[in-house]
Amino acid sequence: MSACGFECPQKRQLIGHRAAIESVACRRSNLVRRLKLSCQPENQAIGASLAASIGQERIRGRAIPMIELSKPAFDTAAFLMNAGLGRRIVQLAPKMTFFTQGGAADSVFYLQKGRAKLTVVSATGKEATITLLSESDFVGEESLAAAGGVRLCTATAITACTALKIGRDEMIRVMHEEHGLSDLFLRFLLERSMRIQSDLVDQLFNSSEKRLARILLLMAEFGKPGEPEPFIPRISQETLAEMIGTTRSRVSFFMNRFRKLGFIEYNGRIKVHKSLLNVVLLDHLPEDNTQGPAISDTSDEPL
Repeated sequence: MSACGFECPQKRQLIGHRAAIESVACRRSNLVRRLKLSCQPENQAIGASLAASIGQERIRGRAIPMIELSKPAFDTAAFLMNAGLGRRIVQLAPKMTFFTQGGAADSVFYLQKGRAKLTVVSATGKEATITLLSESDFVGEESLAAAGGVRLCTATAITACTALKIGRDEMIRVMHEEHGLSDLFLRFLLERSMRIQSDLVDQLFNSSEKRLARILLLMAEFGKPGEPEPFIPRISQETLAEMIGTTRSRVSFFMNRFRKLGFIEYNGRIKVHKSLLNVVLLDHLPEDNTQGPAISDTSDEPL
């Protein structure tokens, strides 16, 4: 038998082995490529399954489905009530500050519980209260305007407060990614803008007595969803005078008049009655025929 008779079958066998090796290498290369794709965070479970299957001969020729894992739904209420990445819960006693005027504007606060106020101090040292804050209000939203900004006012707790402090970068990230939070924040800003406009109109056109009645109603949360608060937080006559732009003695006079007319009650704390709305909405004050003890006119004494 010729040499060719021995060489040809061996040569054909070698060629067949080479083709088989190349086929296996190609299949393994495809598996590795699919494994890299499956190692993305949303497909880690699939990646683990493929890694266990590499090297098994039975995997060849079998289709491996790629499962797309759904993203968990964002819970806005849970985000604003719990600490987490870039946010933490803070507790403040009365008269403690969230932040001070001129400080670094690097965070936003969400008031979970309690009452607070915003004050500003002029260049001459005169302080004025510009607004009151209650549960579900955001505080310090000016920090989102620009990096490296400063606080324009001071936020101080009136009662014991619980708040969520959210870092500026985290707040911006979540607002971009989660429309539920951005919608809630936009609604708050619109309500705040409307409140500021109402305060300006009130300051320009209404009497100091009517402005005081409006502040008391706002503190009792008349006009908000749910039942009004029966008692307003303790607040000094001096602070009320700053908010309505009058003197402390005038505030004391008006408060005594409201009590004699039955619009408010005072027994350690002030209780506001719905009838006080007549002063704001109807500009109506009945005749003052009743008598009652005077409310003290002391700047440091809370009402």
